[in-house]
Amino acid sequence: MSEAFQKPHRLDTGEELNELTAEHDVVLVDFYTKGCTLCQSIEPVVGNVARATDATVAMLNPQTDLDLVDEYEIKSVPTLLLFEDGEVVGRMASGFEGTESVVEFVTENSTAERR
Repeated sequence: MSEAFQKPHRLDTGEELNELTAEHDVVLVDFYTKGCTLCQSIEPVVGNVARATDATVAMLNPQTDLDLVDEYEIKSVPTLLLFEDGEVVGRMASGFEGTESVVEFVTENSTAERR
């Protein structure tokens, strides 16, 4: 396992997101909102993904920085965005997904994970 963290980072702003994606090659971001039951149920899944892949995992409530809703076209939560080298390379916005499905999403969309 590389320098990826075992637990998801908690982010509050687009600036924090930009810093994280600049520091790490592959970053999976879970956009969620408080009170969203699907978001709560996917939280342990993204924790599992942090342990199962080399991706750095973060959680961000876009209500804390509403510019992110437009910038990343967040239309529903949970929305998972996969960044590689600072660019969005994958989007998963189909509601709850299990660990295997999200790990597959990360590995299929990231060149670093396929090496």
